[in-house]
Amino acid sequence: MGIIESRHLSYDYVKLDEEGNVEDVTRAVDDVNLSVEPGQFIAILGHNGSGKSTLAKHINALLVPTEGTIYVDGKETSREENIWDVRQSAGMVFQNPDNQIIGQVVEEDVGFGPENMGVPTKEIWERVEESLKAVGMYAYRKHSPNKLSGGQKQRVSIAGVLAMHPKCIVLDEPTAMLDPDGRKSVIRAARALNDVEKVTVILITHYMEEVIYADRVFVMDEGKIVMQGTPREVFSQVERLKALRLDVPQVTLLAHELQQSGLPLPDGILTAEELEAELRKLSGRETVEAGPDGSEEAGGLPEAAAGAQDRPAGEPGTAGPDGSAAGGLAMDPASDPDGAADRNGGA
Repeated sequence: MGIIESRHLSYDYVKLDEEGNVEDVTRAVDDVNLSVEPGQFIAILGHNGSGKSTLAKHINALLVPTEGTIYVDGKETSREENIWDVRQSAGMVFQNPDNQIIGQVVEEDVGFGPENMGVPTKEIWERVEESLKAVGMYAYRKHSPNKLSGGQKQRVSIAGVLAMHPKCIVLDEPTAMLDPDGRKSVIRAARALNDVEKVTVILITHYMEEVIYADRVFVMDEGKIVMQGTPREVFSQVERLKALRLDVPQVTLLAHELQQSGLPLPDGILTAEELEAELRKLSGRETVEAGPDGSEEAGGLPEAAAGAQDRPAGEPGTAGPDGSAAGGLAMDPASDPDGAADRNGGA
């Protein structure tokens, strides 16, 4: 069994009237089967209302299933006696860090969770130092959280969860309120936790660029998981993602449009470096190389230039305004005295 296992998980939001009678029922998560192995970096995508945040709250036992079951580190979340252990195993970082930070000083806020768990004081300060260093915020340990940027606050929130030594961290749209620099810093911290600390990370997001380094991607729509696979497998299906009202990374979209225009590019290009490498491969087939005498030669010349190069030396070509031949090839002055005269100032 993985660190997180859901079996036919469904959840309904029930709306009651003033008298407590059921007025409306909305199924937010519908028959979801999910398996996450320890140490994986998982991304869950979906447009607003797709059910991804509702699913995330089940992992931390903030919600319990209407139907089906979910296990966190082998413990069923719907059993009341397991809630404490479940929340120690799976920490959660919310969208707005101001809703999660309660301390007046950064290091006090990070130490709040371990203190509630009854961790000895000496170990609490060791965990605080370790956690703040892991997210690159140790230099700010004496600062007030109110004077930090949004990205810094979010990293303090992650440190606060990390100090509790969870096996899994759920990041519920942690970058939604941040600027691009703040988003990069938070995702960099999350990746470092996964790579170095081997903490299982589950990232809920609608920013496609944030998930290209995930081990697996799950796409949700109307409460169901409708796509899953590696980032390359998922983002190769550009048209299907568009039908689900989702974007793809900008580089992937550019590569797809170039592919549609006729360039033989592979599917699922995820980074600018990959696109550059593929374009270099294509341009390498058409590169015009200079010969030892300075003239242009070799394969891959444009058709017009190749035709001009094949003409006999004495056969006139179409001269451009500077006296050069069609296709950009220099003409022999001996075979074109008029052009030579023009180049010598009309003498």
